[in-house]
Amino acid sequence: MWQSVGAMEIELHELDLRYAALRRRDARRERALVASLAESGQQVPVVVVVRGEAGPFGLVDGYKRVRALCRLRRDTVEAVLWALSELEALVRVRVLRSGEGDRALEQGWWLRELHERFGLTASELARRFDKSPSWVSRRLALVRELPEAGQELVRSGALVAHAAMKHLVPLARANLAQCLELAPALAAHGLSSRQIGTLCGAFVAGTAESRQLILTAPHLVLRAEAEAGRPKDKSAAERVLSDVVAVAAIARRARRVVATEPGRVATWWPRGEIRAAITAAEVDTAALFTLVRKEMADVGREHADGDFEAS
Repeated sequence: MWQSVGAMEIELHELDLRYAALRRRDARRERALVASLAESGQQVPVVVVVRGEAGPFGLVDGYKRVRALCRLRRDTVEAVLWALSELEALVRVRVLRSGEGDRALEQGWWLRELHERFGLTASELARRFDKSPSWVSRRLALVRELPEAGQELVRSGALVAHAAMKHLVPLARANLAQCLELAPALAAHGLSSRQIGTLCGAFVAGTAESRQLILTAPHLVLRAEAEAGRPKDKSAAERVLSDVVAVAAIARRARRVVATEPGRVATWWPRGEIRAAITAAEVDTAALFTLVRKEMADVGREHADGDFEAS
């Protein structure tokens, strides 16, 4: 069990702001917060814990409010003191904020801090945040293995975090120089996660020339990859063969039905309709088979006469 000691007013200089770097900053939102505080005052207290008997107070939630108050040249902040250890308070804040559109990069910063500062293992982090171990490992890899330049692209929204975790982190492990070269080129074009995956795969497997094309004209490469993956149109001969095979399959299926239900077929539809359908099928298939056989015989004679290369 835990409890809040209650609201209190704290001098800003008494706050330990060591976790400020683990928070994303949004200049537009912070300007709006400054205006709100200037007009209406502080409405929501920040959250602090006591680091030692003599202080200072560790700020675990409310960094934007503190920055806004500093910009307004205020001296104090309204705070709630949680009767929790610093570790438990940090975990609780992250759990409470998990539904607010928290981004993978900021999640990774916090996971790394909890791992390195407090010694929590990946499995302990997964348990505390009710996530899978792979969720934890992907976010730790994002902030540990993706170079700072790549993290900045994720932070700004130029690169999709999911794509960075899935495609750029493995590239950074294998070839850091290639990752540093490719990441800004991808970020410049507002690509989806799937498109980034396609280009990363082509970059790793490509030649120097194809890599240069990916860096300078990625959309051309994406169009070429899409065209290469598109099913090719069948030739006339392939379409005819496919249809003939389908005709045979349909005939076998109908024969099985008749054999399974002897004497009943004529009772399902008027006999005249069945006879007409059979006659039409016989005429159409006979005409088809006659035409195909004639084409095959003609081609055979042309080969024999030397009009085409003999096989």
